[in-house]
Order: sequence, then C-alpha cells, then structure tokens
Amino acid sequence: MREDVTSESTMNQTTHNLFTNQARSEWIRLRTLIFLRWMAVTGQIIALVVAHYLVELDLELALCFVVISASVLFNLLAGFILPVNKRLSRRAAILSLLFDLSQLIALLYLTGGLSNPFSLLLLAPVTISATALTLRATLILGACAIAMITLLVNFYIPLSFQNGDVVDLPPLFIWGNWFALIIGFVFLSGYARRVTIETFSMSQALAATQMALDREHKLTVLGGVVAAAAHEMGTPLATIKVVATELEEELHDKPELQDDARLIREQAVRLSKILRDMGRTGKEDLHLKRAPITEVLREAAGPHENRGKKITFLVNGLPFEESSRHIPNLPRQPEILHGLRNLIQNAVDFARTQVWIDIKVTDQTIRVLVADDGKGYPHDFLGRIGDPFLRRQKKKKNPDRPEYEGMGLGLFIAKTMLERTNARLTFANGTATAAPSPALEFATGAMVSVIWDRHNFSKSDKLDHKNQHVKL
Repeated sequence: MREDVTSESTMNQTTHNLFTNQARSEWIRLRTLIFLRWMAVTGQIIALVVAHYLVELDLELALCFVVISASVLFNLLAGFILPVNKRLSRRAAILSLLFDLSQLIALLYLTGGLSNPFSLLLLAPVTISATALTLRATLILGACAIAMITLLVNFYIPLSFQNGDVVDLPPLFIWGNWFALIIGFVFLSGYARRVTIETFSMSQALAATQMALDREHKLTVLGGVVAAAAHEMGTPLATIKVVATELEEELHDKPELQDDARLIREQAVRLSKILRDMGRTGKEDLHLKRAPITEVLREAAGPHENRGKKITFLVNGLPFEESSRHIPNLPRQPEILHGLRNLIQNAVDFARTQVWIDIKVTDQTIRVLVADDGKGYPHDFLGRIGDPFLRRQKKKKNPDRPEYEGMGLGLFIAKTMLERTNARLTFANGTATAAPSPALEFATGAMVSVIWDRHNFSKSDKLDHKNQHVKL
C-alpha cells in the first residue's frame, strides 16, 4: 500500500511516539469514575426507595443498602488515598470497572436478577472499557460480564410484592433478556470502540499535522531572517574588507601587523561567503513570500531530487523551458510547500524510475499533477486515500522501509494542509477511468491532482510592491 510518513527524521520520531498504545493508556481520571459512581449510588438509592414505598415491592433493603454502601466506601477510600486528578493505569481502571460490575450484579441478585429492568445498566462498565481501555481489557471485562449474567439467570432472589404476590416471569423472557445483554455487550462496545479509535486517530493525526506546520513555519521565518541578516551585514563587511585592504598596503614595513590586517580581510570575505550561502541577498524579498509556481514546485521537490528517481517538471505536458505560457505566482505558504513536498516524497518512494510533476494553468484554475510509474494505489483503498492510519489485513512489513507502518499519515498531512489553502485533491491511478483529465499518458502509477481556483491567488500574480525592511 502506498502510504507515507513525513520526511523529516524528527517528525518520524514524534509521530512514532504519538501512535503507540502507550499514548492511549491512562486516559481515565479517578475523578471521573468517582463522579459516575456517586451518580450510580444516588440512582440506586432512589430506585430502591421508589420500588419499596411507591411500587410496594418487598425488597431486601438491608442487604441492598450494604451493597450500595460498598460503593460509597470505595469512593471515599479512593478519594482519600489517591489525588482525584490522578489518571488510572490500565490495571487500576480494569479493577475499578470490575468492582462496579460486581456491585451491580450483587444488587441485581437481590432485586430479581435479569427480570429487573435496570439490568441494562450492566452495559455501562463494558462500554466505558471499550471507549477508554485496550481491546484486551475490554475482552476481559466483557467475559466477566457474560459469566456473571449467565449465573444471574439461575441464581437470584425473585421480586415479590408486599402482599405476597411473586413476580414470576417466563424463562423465555429471562433468556431473551440475557441474549439481549450479550448482543448489547458486543454491539455497543464494538460501536463505541470503533468511534473512539477513529476520533483518537484523527485527533492524533491533526496534532502531527500541526507540528509539521509549525516546523515549516519556523523554517520559512528562519529563511527570511537569514536573508535579512545577509543583506544588513553586507555593508559593514564590505567596509571591513576595504579598511583591512588599505591597512595591509600601508603596513608593508610592519609584517606582523600586516599579517593581522590580511587575516581580518580574509575572515571578512569568508563571513560574506557564508552569509551568501545561507540566504538570498537583499532585504525581505517578496519572492520569499510568493514565487512562480515552477519555483515553488522545485523547492518542494528539492529534498527528493537526488534519491535515485528522475523527477521531470512539465507545463501542460511540456518541459518548463519549452512552455511559453505565463506562469502565475503561488504563495510560499508552509501549508503549500509541506503538502506538495509530502506528495512528491510519496511518489518518489513508490516510483520505479520516474516521477512527473505537471502544471496546467487556465484562466480559472491552477492544477498540479504529481504522477509516477509505480504500481499505483490498491483499488480497494482508493476511496479512503487521505484518511489517517489505513491498514490492510495481513499486511507484510517492508524490511527496506520499516518506518512505513501503514498509517497513511503523510498523505493525510498533505491533504489537510493543502485543503487549508482551498485546494481540491483527487487520488487515482494512471490506468483508471477516474484519472485526472488531462492525464499523462506515460504515467501508469499513482496520480494526485491538486487544483486551486486562480482567483484565490490573484493578488500573488503581480509583484508590484517594494521590498519590506525586516526588524531583527
């Protein structure tokens, strides 16, 4: 499967830490469970009072209040021994939910078993486990719940009224309630877990996207600072070189001082060269903020041009040099640079020998097509490309690229960043009928089409402003 993580090693390390199981551990705060338990205790007391005094059921009130007192004592001890803002470990959370499950089972045993309509509350601990704990913890808690309700089918104190009438429900109703609870355990826990995993994955992917964007912002700002520093320091360095040269000529009769003057001139020349290499000459050039789309693409593809794959830049299917069409400007936004860089990296990673980057410009739109000659996207995943954490069943890990765990994080980051700039992305294979039109006939692998409405960048097409001063 074609999936990508960000190219920077620091980003790889960060995302690796984000998406481990450890990132989902210790989610539940003790305060949350204590609050829910107090709510349960309140509800249980109200239910017992109403059932005994209004419905006139003959209940074992003493034993019921002993069971409820166990929850009260548990809450008080937990609140005194541990700080309420403590996040429970996986084992502590399992034991806490198992206690709640056992307490509810004991209460149901005293109040009619599965004939008690409040037996549906047994779904709560398992659902909480599916939402916040691991699959193994949920399976353990679910197995315990199933075992307990199975015992509850045959072992319970029947409900009876205070006049002696016994509430005797048919076995079919009891077993039907048991079966409904089993289905509830499976369906609700599975549903809750699925939604939670997708929510967690999306939040983590968005966090990784924000980190990548912050890093790109810092690099962009750093480039402007370096360029400004190179310009502002140019004049003092030139003065130092001129003065050092004059001193070197005048001190011909003092060799030691002449050597010092020569050293000053050489070091000034060296520093000037370093500054030229680090940034562009000039003040905050507006080309640092916007540039022709061809140059933006070259900058985005720069880190991947020497990786053994040929990258060909085209305009309407022709090389840049042969195109006579006016090339519009694009903002050098971190979102655009990083998003395009990720798409190009993905193409280079999975191409056999070549990658093509084609620009099509019309009066209404700007389209960038990134294509390669690789195997393309798996057909069963085309509709979900761009979602984070796509995984294929029985997926074999590539030993040559162990960092590619099948997360799809890089494509998600690219898609999210480019869509922030109002771009529309289409993923397809070159041989598919859904391939972007016009497609490159010679590109048989994956294709990604990025389209912007040109009016979004109308202010960027002309550079009729004066360069701005940068205050350091």
